[in-house]
Amino acid sequence: MSGSSRRPGQDRITPEIFNHLVELAALELSPDEAEYLRRELNGQLKAIHELENIDVDESLPITSHGVPYRGDLAPTLRDDVAAPGTLADDILGQAPELEGRYVVVPDIPHRELE
Repeated sequence: MSGSSRRPGQDRITPEIFNHLVELAALELSPDEAEYLRRELNGQLKAIHELENIDVDESLPITSHGVPYRGDLAPTLRDDVAAPGTLADDILGQAPELEGRYVVVPDIPHRELE
């Protein structure tokens, strides 16, 4: 969906709101990246709003899975068996700094909220 199809003033995430969100997330974006992401977020919100406006018969049951299985057709669940992993040492070997078997990460800059 092209950003040019929207009329000015329809964006729910204004540049001011987006800049505030970027600041809260401590992101570093170029002006082009910021505008692209803001347009993408507005496009997602528009799609969600369109889905909310679809008239659905209230007698229709809510579904959480795209394929409704009847009990006699449902696949058999496998046994849940814990097995030790073999890649931990390889993964830890890629970390720039370790403390014991924990990866050391730099502090994240933050400021207190008012």
